[in-house]
Amino acid sequence: MPIAQREAEIVWEGSLARGSGSLTSGTRVLDGSPVTWAARTEAPDGKTSPEELIAAAHASCFAMALSLVLGQANATPEQLVVRAVCTLDEVAGAPRITRSSLEVHARGSELAEAVFADAVDEASRLCPVSNALTGNVEIDVEATLEGSEAKTPEVVGT
Repeated sequence: MPIAQREAEIVWEGSLARGSGSLTSGTRVLDGSPVTWAARTEAPDGKTSPEELIAAAHASCFAMALSLVLGQANATPEQLVVRAVCTLDEVAGAPRITRSSLEVHARGSELAEAVFADAVDEASRLCPVSNALTGNVEIDVEATLEGSEAKTPEVVGT
């Protein structure tokens, strides 16, 4: 039996270039979110895109995975800020999501740099969204521990 299943639906009307869609989700949190091709490839103008939704999923999932791993190491952070950028490129004449870049900032007075770096590596392997993207999308993580000059950049999957 699955741990969870979530659902969303879009009703699209019109052509790709001039059409638009409206999202509905099982939780209702996305209800009425407008989606257009122009929002995907030009200015969002208050509309969302699949790439923005993937970025939101990846950032929140990675934050949860890192929080779990740090907690297991008795190094619970005071704060994690995870920013994700999902990139849509043209590959062989077709649009393709090619990269998800994560920028992680952590703050915690009890966090040691080595523990943090190990936790970022483990979270990269544990995060379900990272796992879903691995093999299809290049994932890179740049993690910074507040008060430390050291960064831990890493490419986790392609």
